[in-house]
Amino acid sequence: MAENAYTPPVDDYAFLYGRAFGLDLVARATGGAFTAEDAVGIIEGAGEFAAGVLAPLEGVGDRVGARLVDGQVHLPEGFADAYRQFVAAGWVTAEAPESAGGDGLPESIRAGLGEIWNASNAAFALCWLLSAGQIHALDAAASEEIRQTYLTRLVSGEWTGTMNLTEPGAGSDLGAIRTTATPRADGSWGISGQKIFITWGDHDIAENIVHLVLARTPDAPAGAKGLSLFVVPKHLVGADGSLGDRNGVTTIALEHKLGIHASPTCVLGFEDATGWLVGEVGGGLAGMFVMMNSARAGMGFQATGISDRAYQQAEAYAAQRVQGGVLDRPEGTPIAEHPDVRRLLLSMRSRVFAMRGLGVLLGDCFDRAEVDGTGPLAEFLVPVLKGWATEEALSITSDAIQVHGGMGFIEETGIAQHYRDARIMPIYEGTTAIQANDLIGRKVIRDSGAVAEGLFQQIDETAAALDGTDAARIRERLERAVAAARAATAALVGFGQTRDAYAASVPYLTLIGTLAGGWVHALAALAADGDAERIRLADFYTAHHLPRVHMLAEAVAAGEIA
Repeated sequence: MAENAYTPPVDDYAFLYGRAFGLDLVARATGGAFTAEDAVGIIEGAGEFAAGVLAPLEGVGDRVGARLVDGQVHLPEGFADAYRQFVAAGWVTAEAPESAGGDGLPESIRAGLGEIWNASNAAFALCWLLSAGQIHALDAAASEEIRQTYLTRLVSGEWTGTMNLTEPGAGSDLGAIRTTATPRADGSWGISGQKIFITWGDHDIAENIVHLVLARTPDAPAGAKGLSLFVVPKHLVGADGSLGDRNGVTTIALEHKLGIHASPTCVLGFEDATGWLVGEVGGGLAGMFVMMNSARAGMGFQATGISDRAYQQAEAYAAQRVQGGVLDRPEGTPIAEHPDVRRLLLSMRSRVFAMRGLGVLLGDCFDRAEVDGTGPLAEFLVPVLKGWATEEALSITSDAIQVHGGMGFIEETGIAQHYRDARIMPIYEGTTAIQANDLIGRKVIRDSGAVAEGLFQQIDETAAALDGTDAARIRERLERAVAAARAATAALVGFGQTRDAYAASVPYLTLIGTLAGGWVHALAALAADGDAERIRLADFYTAHHLPRVHMLAEAVAAGEIA
């Protein structure tokens, strides 16, 4: 298999947009402004670009990586040109919301695009993911002056954006942030401090970088309530929009990472750097959370993309690798037909589809939030997709190495890169435990499981509809899984805000993600219309993965083991 080969999952998205949920969900959400056919055309175009321009750079990006030379970060050859093509093709503007000056593609379509960009080149995709998150944050809270000066250039793709939260003494505990913001007479602020782990914090592919920075103002209260949000450009911007002197932002170092080597992760120093307040003083965390929420959903799409890329490579390898006799198959049959290799491939494929379908469902819930009231379910599913999908990606990419056997442990095959790239995903933008704590503390326990119960009722309806179909055997598995999920939810609500609940939070998140994946497959089986492959995948997932719900429900009910 060619190292950089990538096949976009156009058929799966055509099925998800047009059939899997029983209707054209894109047309329903947009009032006909976009249809499933339109969405598929967009996915096809993105897939061609990703396969032809981004995927060939993935290997060299891993081997060469970003380099810091004389205070300036340089990307491997080809990245700057790829970014220019990405912008010129309109992909940045297409995904930005209309309120920010973009084309406002529906979130369900953006889910597909997010997968494709990350499958083809996850390190490259992180640049756009951070810019997209900042666009949403500035669109929600920035003044007109900041919108005109910075937001317009982010939406056009001329400049890129970053998110600056983490410091040496402030990781998950943002209330410990020490970076300061001092007011100036001209209305600007002087920003001083150090930030670490800043994704795409410096590079040479765009002429300016807009840093979104959390900092503490004078006399601000302690903790997170004392944080405010600031725009801090790499290069100062004149009144006419032209670039001026370098701001007081220095790239101190590049982190040496396990994976995503072409994504420059920087240590940045702010030395009385000029910044501009976004929103109100003390409103920093609320403003930044808009960006974080966007990034968390994006991590779910990234997990799906990297998982599918690993699966595709493993499938191609297994289809041509001949090793030993294969039970009940003729001589020369490749290892793909060994029963256990076939199991691994089906396991990967079925989970990737579950993740993909949940991403589309999440996007659809956001698209319909104002009209159909699906906002609470969307907010419920964000930590689930982020937490569950990123953890699944570790298992899937590991299985892809296993399919390669010893060659999977050799870097030249390229398969190990996917596991290394995936390892950060359950950590950044909030660890799995942080996602799980959000799910149970701010959602399930707070509303006594009401949104969860609404989800379970929808799954009940799907299970009932399976009766009398070619996939009727899936019904009983799904019904038992929902019953276990209800019991786990009741146990969690009963614990309240206690250590028992938080000790069970990750098992509960995993349970909900696994169950939602089973629901996606049940919907696919209902809409399969005789497609044996879709029914086979649903059968496999509900037999091999859905039973984990019962084990996880036991773990939830146990709470904290003293």
